[in-house]
Amino acid sequence: MKHALVLIAVLLGGCTLFKSKMEPARAPVAAVARPAPAALLDPNGTPIERVPFRMGVSSATVEKMAKQQGCTSGQGAGLVTEAGPVEVYRMRCEDGPMRGKVFMARCELRQCVKM
Repeated sequence: MKHALVLIAVLLGGCTLFKSKMEPARAPVAAVARPAPAALLDPNGTPIERVPFRMGVSSATVEKMAKQQGCTSGQGAGLVTEAGPVEVYRMRCEDGPMRGKVFMARCELRQCVKM
């Protein structure tokens, strides 16, 4: 009787061994080393910070204002500051009389004024 209980315990214990499949540990992905971009400097040697393009609540309003001033852009007006009650937008002019210039506007509670 003891042998039968031991045999049942071993068989039941062995069944769990076959049911659980352990996945091999994944190797961490190494970051691809990229060369650092060349620092942008103004004529005085001061570093220029690049701000990623982000749409804001008043982007369409600022684009309309810029178009009235003769500034058009394929990308549109991007948010320069953090989103909030007071926001600053920037739009790079690609066509028209303001070509190559930057149109900026400050919007407070969705009321925008050219800077």
